Amino acid sequence: MNTDALHPEIEPFETGFMPVGKLHTLYWERCGNPSGIPVVFLHGGPGAGTSPRDRRFFDPHRYHIVLFHQRGAGRSTPAGECRDNTTDLLIEDIERLRAQFGIERWLVFGGSWGSTLSIAYAQAHPDRCLGLVLRGIWLASDEENQWWLYGMRQFFPKEWEAFAHAIPEAERADLLGAYHRRVSSEDPAVHLPAARAWSRYEGACLRLIPEPDEQETDQQALSLARLEVHYFRGNAFRTPGQLLAQVSRIAHLPCVIVHGRYDVICPVRYAHALSDAWPSARLIVVPDAGHSSAEPGITRELVAATDAFASSMRAGR
Repeated sequence: MNTDALHPEIEPFETGFMPVGKLHTLYWERCGNPSGIPVVFLHGGPGAGTSPRDRRFFDPHRYHIVLFHQRGAGRSTPAGECRDNTTDLLIEDIERLRAQFGIERWLVFGGSWGSTLSIAYAQAHPDRCLGLVLRGIWLASDEENQWWLYGMRQFFPKEWEAFAHAIPEAERADLLGAYHRRVSSEDPAVHLPAARAWSRYEGACLRLIPEPDEQETDQQALSLARLEVHYFRGNAFRTPGQLLAQVSRIAHLPCVIVHGRYDVICPVRYAHALSDAWPSARLIVVPDAGHSSAEPGITRELVAATDAFASSMRAGR
């Protein structure tokens, strides 16, 4: 894993939990400089949570960094919970956090599913955004879902076979439905094997140069699988084409899009589609990278983007 481009390791100066609705409680943390440029980090998955590494995309002297685990993810409770869990509710959660910390506007940073949520949040609250840094674009279309479920076999055939063959042959024409039935089960003998197969498939396809699987608990695999299936089935709870159609709401905001040329999870054509709809956004296609933010070229460009944004903010004051 590349670490050279990252800022130094840091610890939060404050952590806590925030109840949202009647069911969910979110874990949050704040790092860096509380007087710095506010930025919110929106993790992927959905269901993946954040890691200490995610704090390091930002200069801790210049940024007030807010990270949180979305509903059902990471240290938020209940883990893997799909009830009361939609994009609009996550947008409300982001606004609650912003208001709780007395932040007027912030930079929005998100990758993969986090890019989807970042765009949706910015379109709902453009007046609360300083700009966006996005990575690994997913526009929540049925076409993208079908690619993930069936098309990635063109690049990762054996990994796809392991994923598909975890389901009886008679059900493989609808892998999403088959996995939904299994990961939704209350029986660990049913949901855990399916969750592990789902998570391993995604993990195996993340990088241009595969690396050994990262250690993952059964609960992490289950949260990821349940929430990804839930949001796939709902097409991220957006209408078809909504994210692209509403780019005009945020076209005035500065944006950097970083995408791996060989991203198989989220093919680069969707990053180009977003860039075409948002001419002022800067698209950076990393020529030797897949999907993971840990790949050296993607790490380098993301850190460069946040550093450049901080410099431009200081110059503009």
